[in-house]
Amino acid sequence: MGSLVCRKCHRNFSLNERIWRCACGGLLDIDFLPAFPIDRIRRRKPTMWRYREAIPLDQDLNLVSFEEGFTPLLPVEWAGKSVWVKQDHLFPTGSYKDRGASVLISKVKELGIRTVVEDSSGNAGCAVAAYCARADIRCRIFVPEDTSPGKLTQIQLYGASLQKIPGSREDTARAVLNAADKDYYASHSWNPFFFQGTKTFAFEICEQLGWKAPDTVILPVGNGTLLLGAYIGFRELMQTGITGHMPKIIGVQAASCAPLAHAFHKGLRTIAPIEKKDTLAEGIAIAEPIRGEQILDAVSVSRGSFIEVEEEEIRQSLMELSGTGFYVEPTAAATISAVAKYTALLTKEENIVSVLTGHGLKSTEKMMKILEYPRR
Repeated sequence: MGSLVCRKCHRNFSLNERIWRCACGGLLDIDFLPAFPIDRIRRRKPTMWRYREAIPLDQDLNLVSFEEGFTPLLPVEWAGKSVWVKQDHLFPTGSYKDRGASVLISKVKELGIRTVVEDSSGNAGCAVAAYCARADIRCRIFVPEDTSPGKLTQIQLYGASLQKIPGSREDTARAVLNAADKDYYASHSWNPFFFQGTKTFAFEICEQLGWKAPDTVILPVGNGTLLLGAYIGFRELMQTGITGHMPKIIGVQAASCAPLAHAFHKGLRTIAPIEKKDTLAEGIAIAEPIRGEQILDAVSVSRGSFIEVEEEEIRQSLMELSGTGFYVEPTAAATISAVAKYTALLTKEENIVSVLTGHGLKSTEKMMKILEYPRR
């Protein structure tokens, strides 16, 4: 069935151990051999769980799901180029984080765990809270005190206990680690089962493209939840012979908080301290990504790179997206800003896929402020 593997000491554990990190403090990955019975997959419901044999859970009765996934993949004309855009803002809680939450909370249920903790700048907390509510599992969500009120309301209405932490996003991450000494950490960055959900992003894209991998994927990256999931998914499709190549992965960061981009362009393998500034793209404003080295490796292996976008570029893309009928939160607009930058430098045709990660209704306060700026 597979095993948990420590990235630091390389120790192996059963997938059924109630751990979220190694005793040595190392991050855990999952070593698992997926299967893709395409004929059976095609006959199943259009949800992310159609790839059941590629998700490491024992019993179907433990699945915690709202029948999420298989979001539309639309061709969109952007900056004079046609790109595919995956509409992951249409998930039940309004963001792609439902992919990871569905698998992780299913595993929590399978392990018989009754209480979890999680930290989030908003979307992951909403997703974990919703799936815990569906599974009747208690959860405490730790958030920075300046998190969008709309997301805080959503988390509380799901019945989660909300813990507001003064200071930075990193202060919130440190606070939850203390709580995780007692309760299981349903983390979207530490816990490897979350990535077993976000990897379905890659599966869906390949199926929607006729079981072919795109040339390039352009994705937002803060803690690497979607980027690493996509990398894992595309790698598994290659390893099982479904596709023939790994797409080039382009990570998008806000210039106001771009530790990964800085490290990559300087040829570093570790993340150096940065001066973090406020950004509209709160979902990727992570100054100390816990899986930073792993993210850099994934981008390098894929022959990809990073693109930084400025605040005015994010704002302008948000207005332009809204003007074409897409109502998304600023973090999603940051990604589309990078698509325009990337396509402007193309010297040959590429099959490009990007994504809308979160719905605009989750960021009403920010959207109202953005309206104060005139359209250009």
